[in-house]
Amino acid sequence: MANMYVEHGISGLNRFGGFVYEEWLKELQGKRGALIYREMRDNDAIIGAFLYAIEMLIRRVNWKVNPASDSPEDIDASKFIDSCLHDMSISWGDTLSEILTFLPYGWSWMEICYKKRNGDVPGIHNSRYDDGRIGWRKWGIRAQETLNQWRFNDDGTVMGMEQSAPPDYKLRYMPKDKCLLFRTKSNKDNPEGRSMLRNAYRSWYFKKNIEEIEAIGIERDLAGFPIMWIPPEIFEQANETAVATYNKYKKIVTNIKRDEQEGLLMPLVYDEKGNKLYNIEMLSSGNTRRQFDTNLTIQRYEQRIAMTVMADFLLIGHEKTGSYALSSNKSTLFQASLETILQSICDVINTKAIPDLFRINSFNLVELPKLGHDQIEKTDLEALGNFVQKVVGVGAIQAKGDIELENYIRRTANFPNRPENLEMIEEEPVETDEMKKSFLEAVNELRSSLKKEGENNGNKND
Repeated sequence: MANMYVEHGISGLNRFGGFVYEEWLKELQGKRGALIYREMRDNDAIIGAFLYAIEMLIRRVNWKVNPASDSPEDIDASKFIDSCLHDMSISWGDTLSEILTFLPYGWSWMEICYKKRNGDVPGIHNSRYDDGRIGWRKWGIRAQETLNQWRFNDDGTVMGMEQSAPPDYKLRYMPKDKCLLFRTKSNKDNPEGRSMLRNAYRSWYFKKNIEEIEAIGIERDLAGFPIMWIPPEIFEQANETAVATYNKYKKIVTNIKRDEQEGLLMPLVYDEKGNKLYNIEMLSSGNTRRQFDTNLTIQRYEQRIAMTVMADFLLIGHEKTGSYALSSNKSTLFQASLETILQSICDVINTKAIPDLFRINSFNLVELPKLGHDQIEKTDLEALGNFVQKVVGVGAIQAKGDIELENYIRRTANFPNRPENLEMIEEEPVETDEMKKSFLEAVNELRSSLKKEGENNGNKND
């Protein structure tokens, strides 16, 4: 029987040395690919819009550390992790923003830097706590475009990252044991993951080139097509003077633009018949319409780009199509995908960052606290109220005295939790003058109705 503790196979990651070749398009491999994804993120309006929406929605989520149990030790451990998250030199929101760079690039590498919590001390180890424990100083981003190569074990797992970064471009090695690796997905345990923009690359490439051609065409239509008339001798002669003159006027006619620096100097020379030897004309287009509607083509590619991340609901209404119901369904799918992103971030922190920190501090715990998050989608309070009223009405749950349920509803409505030691007071109905007046009016109206009915039946009794 084979040794059950020995690993016999490998992941099959396509790599050579410290470089990964899972991407079959050469322009998207390595540093070149990182620069293209950066251009897509920074220059494209649609891509920038949904990446901004993702980051803002995720950053507004409430993060919380959940204790493993209600024991004092576990609650103290969860409070310790929460204090460490908010005691870093870089705020948790900015740290989260750096982590989210794994969306356009496919991966993000964060180096964990520690400090001893000795209170308000000068320097980078300053802390708001003086309990002497070891906490996180920061999670430092190591930019994707600074990757020099990966270091792998014999079984194909990553040992660490080697980078060459400005300003000194020295080779620096960071072992994985001290770092966090966030990825969009793990295929063959590829440390570079897979960019969220990968499926949008083809549409982005065509859209970018069509926009550039469209801009050039608009400029030519507005300025006109330049034609310069020069003496035929310049074309026919092959001496250096004629060639230099030809190149000079060729440069002039190809560089004509309508801008604040427009202007042209031409020699005023006539032939023996009184015709100008040099002349320039701007040939304008008589037909402003083109065979292809570039606007529709660009819209098609923009829609495909947004579809790759289920963010095409952002385009609803721009083409004067779509409905609220359709937008609601698509945005719900988008929010569900963001929930998965949040969970992947929590998984890395809960399996690596938190256990390492407790091991360094020598905590003796059976189970560790875990980082969690609230939902991205805000609950419809009216719908929640109707639901709770119905399930209470049929006796599915008992609302009175259920403090946990009450606190959940309070949190959902952004109300404070119910104070601890607050007694449930049974109050007697209070009669007011207005209530008495309404009751007497109802009684008199009933009497009048009965009396009128009796007269119609021939009965004169009240």
